Amino acid sequence: MSIQWFPGHMHLTRKAITERVKEIDVVIEMLDARLPGSSANPLLAELTSGKPTLKVVNKQDMADPERTALWQAHYNAQPHTRAIPLDASDTAPARAIIAACRELAPNRGGMVKPMRVLICGIPNVGKSTLINTLMGKRSAKTGDEAGITRNEQRLALADDFYLYDTPGMLWPRIVVPESGFNLAASGAVGRNAYDDQEVALELLAKLKVAYPSLLEGRYKLGLALEAIASMPDEDVLEAIARKRGALAVGGHANWQKAAELLIADYRSNSIGRITLETPEMFAQWLAAGNKADAERQNRKKERGNKPSKPRKR
Repeated sequence: MSIQWFPGHMHLTRKAITERVKEIDVVIEMLDARLPGSSANPLLAELTSGKPTLKVVNKQDMADPERTALWQAHYNAQPHTRAIPLDASDTAPARAIIAACRELAPNRGGMVKPMRVLICGIPNVGKSTLINTLMGKRSAKTGDEAGITRNEQRLALADDFYLYDTPGMLWPRIVVPESGFNLAASGAVGRNAYDDQEVALELLAKLKVAYPSLLEGRYKLGLALEAIASMPDEDVLEAIARKRGALAVGGHANWQKAAELLIADYRSNSIGRITLETPEMFAQWLAAGNKADAERQNRKKERGNKPSKPRKR
């Protein structure tokens, strides 16, 4: 299954960013520390090409610290890019963000040349929560569902520092299947765009290999870690269903209830600190996704170039 979600208001966001970026000094892209590669918007990279970029790796308190360090090093090695891990509930993130932006655009500042910063991110990445923390008041709407913010806002973090907030935006077509599942698991796409059971099984495929001890600790499966890592994904989900009482009539596993339970536990950090991808893993997924997409485009082009059959009279 391919997961896609690009509501109409995201087209308007794309147009707004295209216009606003012309006068922006630094772009802040908020990423989900649990899936930094999948939550980085390739369309945003295209729209803001050439602008200094600050990658705010948000929700770091919910992510694997070792993998967060890998992602921070990965982004800091890129030109005109800085990365800082952050927890959106931090009581004093403004100082770090303002300092990083000034480092990226040292020639901006003061009342004559105030710093103009655009903050972007996928839906439900915690951008509104961060903005409210930065402003010390409820300036932006927050919520657990994707797509809460719908309009651009201009906020003053300092006398010479203006922050332009934009609605969360995905990209028109997700070419990396793994990213689609990771985004769905995190809550970045609308509920009507994915199947809970498929997402839960894809999530388990990663968790059982990278974090079997966390699965055992949360669900008390009573299995050796090696056994959990080697079990079919369906068997792990069934074991979770039985341990948590997610059963249907006749004592059979209630797959839907078990899937919803697993996804909710992942989103609430009840399983533990988890990061679903490393820079190396994501690079491999991206290469395979781009190759498959290129092949799909070629097949589409070939079909378009075939002469149509004459109509029968």
